[in-house]
Amino acid sequence: MICVIHAHPYPGRSRVNRALADALRGDSDVELRPLYDLYPDFDIDVDAEQRAVARAELVVWMHPLYWYSVPALLKHWFEKVLAAGWAYGEGGGRLAGKGCLWVPTTGGDARDFSASGIHAHSFEHFVRPIEQTARYCGMAWEAPFAVHGADAMGEAEIAATVAALGRRLAGWRASRAGAPAEPTP
Repeated sequence: MICVIHAHPYPGRSRVNRALADALRGDSDVELRPLYDLYPDFDIDVDAEQRAVARAELVVWMHPLYWYSVPALLKHWFEKVLAAGWAYGEGGGRLAGKGCLWVPTTGGDARDFSASGIHAHSFEHFVRPIEQTARYCGMAWEAPFAVHGADAMGEAEIAATVAALGRRLAGWRASRAGAPAEPTP
C-alpha cells in the first residue's frame, strides 16, 4: 500500500498537483491524504495519520515547494505525526524500512536551481532537510520525483508528468515484488 500525504494549500488553483492527486486517487493501492481538506483548522488527527502511514509500504510526501521547504500544514504534520517514541527514538521506529518518496512541484524550471539561477543553489540543497527527516525516522529514501516548471506546463506536459509518476510507482511496486521494473524516462 502507498500512502500519499498531499499538502497543497490551494488545491483548487493547482493544475499539476491536482492532476497528480486525481490520478493517484483512482489507484486502489493508494491512500490519498489531502491534508488541507482533512485539517483546514490544522487540528491534525495524529492517531489517524499514524495509522495511515503505518499501513503503508511507501509514504509519498507530495506538495508545492514553499520557501524552499514544505507548506505550513505539512511541517505541522511532521511535528505531530513523526513523534518521538513513535517515529524515532526510544520506543519509536514505526516507520523503519518503509520507503519514502518526495514529490515536490516548483514554479521555477531546473535552470533556476543552479549556481547562476534565481535560487543560487542546485535543487539538491533543498532536498537535504526532507531527506534527513525521512532517514531520521529510519525510512528508505527514494530519489525525489521533482516536477520543475509546474506553473508553465501545458496540458500535454502535465499528462506526461502524471504518466511518469505512474511509471515511477509501478517501478517501485515491481522492485518490491521482485519483478523487473519498467524503465523510466
